[in-house]
Amino acid sequence: MIFESAIDDELIQKNPLKSKRLRITGAESTTTEVYSVRQMQYLIRHISDVKKKDDQIYLALQALHPLRLEEVLGLKWADVNLENMTIHIRRAVTHPTRNRPEVKVPKTEASIRIIGLSGIAASYLISGNPDDYILGGVEPYSYQRVRRMCERIQRDTGFEEEVTPSRFRTTVLTDIYDQTKDVTIAQAAAGHTTAAMTLKHYVKCRENVGRMADVIDSVYTQ
Repeated sequence: MIFESAIDDELIQKNPLKSKRLRITGAESTTTEVYSVRQMQYLIRHISDVKKKDDQIYLALQALHPLRLEEVLGLKWADVNLENMTIHIRRAVTHPTRNRPEVKVPKTEASIRIIGLSGIAASYLISGNPDDYILGGVEPYSYQRVRRMCERIQRDTGFEEEVTPSRFRTTVLTDIYDQTKDVTIAQAAAGHTTAAMTLKHYVKCRENVGRMADVIDSVYTQ
C-alpha cells in the first residue's frame, strides 16, 4: 500500500514489490473499485435527501468532480467561482494521525489546477466567507468528522454500499474518459503529471454504459 501510494503521489514510477526477483507471500492489495453508473445516478438523485447542508455540499463536490478527499476538504469559498463555473484547487487537508487536520500544498505541481464546476453541484453551493473552508468554516474537517459525515450520507440516502471518498475520484475519472475518450482531458482533471498515471491507476473500463451526452452531469442524471 505504501508503494502504491508513492506511485499515486508520483514519487516513483514503478512498484519495486512487482519485481520478479522477489518472492512475496500473501494476497496482493486490490485496486479501488468504481461505483456503477446506476449507483452514481442514485446518489445524485438523492443529494437533497441528505439532512445536513454541509453533507449535501460534500456529496455534490466529491461525487461530481475528480477530486481527492484532501482537495475537497481544502477548498475555501474563494476557490469556487460561481460566475465562471470553476474550482481552483490549491491546498489539501490531510489527517496523518487520523486526528486533527493538517493543511498542505497539493501533492504535485500538476495537482494545483482549475477544473470546471458541475452545474448540479453549483446548485447546492451558497457562497460564504472567502477565507472560510467550504466544509468546516474557520477550521477544516477532522478525520472523525469526515467519517461520521460519510455514515450520515449513506443512512440519509439509503445507499446500498459504504460512501467511500476514494471511490468517487476513480469513478468520475473513469466516466470522464469513457465519455470523451480523451486521456488528456482526464489527466488534466485528475491533476496528474503523466497520462500513463491516469490510465493505469484511475481509469477503469466501463461495459455497456451506452452513448450518453456531456460527461458527468448528463451521465449521472439519467
